[in-house]
Order: sequence, then structure tokens, then C-alpha cells
Amino acid sequence: MPRILTCVKSVPDPADEVAFTADHTIERPASGGLLSPLDEYAVEQALRLRAALPGATVSALTVGPPPAEGALRKALQLGADDAYLVTDEVIAGSDVFGTVEVLAAAVRSLPDVTVVLCGMSSTDGDLGVLPALLADALGWPLLSMASSVTVSETGLWIERTDEVGTRTVEATLPAVVSVTDQSGEVRYPSFKDVMAAKKRTVTTLDLAALGVGPALVGAGAARVQVSSVTRNPDRPPGRVLLDHDGSSVDELLAFLTAN
Repeated sequence: MPRILTCVKSVPDPADEVAFTADHTIERPASGGLLSPLDEYAVEQALRLRAALPGATVSALTVGPPPAEGALRKALQLGADDAYLVTDEVIAGSDVFGTVEVLAAAVRSLPDVTVVLCGMSSTDGDLGVLPALLADALGWPLLSMASSVTVSETGLWIERTDEVGTRTVEATLPAVVSVTDQSGEVRYPSFKDVMAAKKRTVTTLDLAALGVGPALVGAGAARVQVSSVTRNPDRPPGRVLLDHDGSSVDELLAFLTAN
């Protein structure tokens, strides 16, 4: 029975004030965060592939502290069959390379994984390199930045759209696929789906269960260092043009010409 595994991430709510720790990493709220909006597209494509692959199941996987379970609950609401949380205190402070070590070990530990789906990037770190690093760690082909995913006779083929045009790329399975926010509208969970997801069991794994040594993760193993963090300046207040006699047209043209 083929398993479609979706890697998801818990990210801070963009409506909340973002804080940073002394080493310039994002301070994760104790209450947890949200499923990264870009990862919702990966879950959606996993569900569509499940419909096209007889007997397939969809699993959601994340790495993080216990509150990251909230992101998995959202994946379950959308339609995932089961979910896995890899959590361990020594993972804290890991960069993308450490995270890939854990994800790759988790993929190998789960039976029958045929496709790993990822979002194009996360909305907090915004690196966008994890799918390529994960494919390299697994030794699997990578189909990246897909705007559509289709099952073919020999595996999967995707369409990738860029400034040049649209390209069709095909790979045999197993494979890692990253999808963009143009890959298809994400479904909305029903109230029944939301309530059912609350009762589902999320399987928790630690590094010992995956056979990952603590020296490979954490801040001490990080190869990516954030040297500084600077907030964007506040936007200047907007200018309001009041039109009483038609003069605002000239004012608007003058403003647009100057700016």
C-alpha cells in the first residue's frame, strides 16, 4: 500500500508579534503556531494523488516541539490519514541541514513511502532548499516547484512554470516533490472533519527511535548562522486626496509622476 508523506511545518501566526531569541532564532510561542500556508498546498496535492493511486494513504510529518502538533491536526482536518511528530529537546536550534537529517530518518523508518511532498518554502525561514536537501539525503529524484502533479505510467510528472514558460518534468518513484501555491486551491475542512481530527492519535517519535545521533542536530551542529535580525521599517501613513472640485486628478497625477 503506497504511502504519500507530506512534510509540514508549524510557523508563527503572522497576526502575532514576532520575537527573536538571543541567537536570532524565532521565539516559538508556547501555545504553538499554524500549519505553514504553503504546506497546505502540499497536503492538497497529497490528497489528490491518493485519489489517483489505488490503496494509497496520506501521512503528515513534522519536526518540532510538542506544540507543533497543531500543524499536524490541521493536516488531519484537511484529510490526512495519520500524522507523525518528531520531537526531542536536543533538536532545538537545528538549521535546515539538521532538520533534513531528522526528516530523512523518519522517511526511512515509515513503511511503503512512495512520494514525499513538500511546500515550496516555509513562511518563517523562507529558505526553500529543504526539498532538494531531503531528496539528496534519500537518494531520490526531485521534482521541484510543481504547479501541477500527475500520476504517469512510470511514476509522476509535473509542470513547472517560470519566466521562460511551462516545462514538463517526469521522474520514477520513489521521489520528492515540492509544489507551489499555484498547484491548486486548498480544500476547506468541514466541521465534521475538524471534530474528527481532534480525536485522532498523533504518533510521537524521538531521535533514539529514528537512530539519529544528537551530534547531528541542534545549535551546535548548525551550519547556517543568523548574524543579525532587523525589523522592517514601519510604513509611512498613506496620503488621502479629497476631491471637491476635480482638482484631485491633478494632485494624483503629480503624486504618481513624483513617485
